[in-house]
Amino acid sequence: SSASLHLCLLLLLFVRSAYIAASYVKFLEAAGARVAPVRINLSPEEYKTLFSSINGILFPGGAASIYSSGYQRAAQFFFEAAIEANKGGDYFPVWGTCLGFEQMMYLTSGQRILSRTNTTGIALPLNFTNEANVSRMFRPFPLELMEALSSEPLTENSHMWSLALSTYNSNDDLRKFYKVLSTNTDGQTEFVSTVEAYDYPIYGTQWHPEKNPFEWRKAYYPHSPSAVRMSFYMAEFFVSEARKNFHRFESVEKEREALIYNYSPVYTDESIPFEQIYYFE
Repeated sequence: SSASLHLCLLLLLFVRSAYIAASYVKFLEAAGARVAPVRINLSPEEYKTLFSSINGILFPGGAASIYSSGYQRAAQFFFEAAIEANKGGDYFPVWGTCLGFEQMMYLTSGQRILSRTNTTGIALPLNFTNEANVSRMFRPFPLELMEALSSEPLTENSHMWSLALSTYNSNDDLRKFYKVLSTNTDGQTEFVSTVEAYDYPIYGTQWHPEKNPFEWRKAYYPHSPSAVRMSFYMAEFFVSEARKNFHRFESVEKEREALIYNYSPVYTDESIPFEQIYYFE
């Protein structure tokens, strides 16, 4: 039920603290979910208990190794648990944004397949594939919003690594697992920018849907009505996927202990690209 809808966000390391940008929390809360942070470096048993308590997970963007880190190990646990759950009829959605997208590509392929691109600070329109109009992700979008997404720079990119479309096309594991919904280019390399899995509720964007309504530090962050509207359609879609899952905490007390409400976001100085951050020791 909506009263017990919980989505998890995976923490990243920042200097000596772990953190989550508050924009990811707001993104999910705006669509009616409550957020529980995933602490990195917990035991498999602790992750197993958390997995059985939540309704979906979002792997956020940021800075962490997707090959060997607390972020990678936690993401691998939840990614593999989600696939096994979905195989058994337990609908459990996964979303990856930016670094989270890259992490999913590595977990799916088992190979270091990303390419350097000049995309560390730019907003772009999406080049939709034919799959987009029949995708689960974009099917609920109004036609005028799809047209705006394809013609206006509404998607913010802050990444130096990308999955080249040529790499996707030559990798059987990726081609069989994901359908490509959109691509982009830095002028040299065409890269995959939006995917959804064929057989599982697993989704990824190399771009940042959470930034448009909630981040203001960079001039290239899109804030037009269409940009903000798109963000909420993306959030509503993922939360609607999580509503199909019926995991729940074993008690109200355990639920209260897990929620992000136990922490307070910090308004950061201008050297940090996020307006607000939740820090965790």
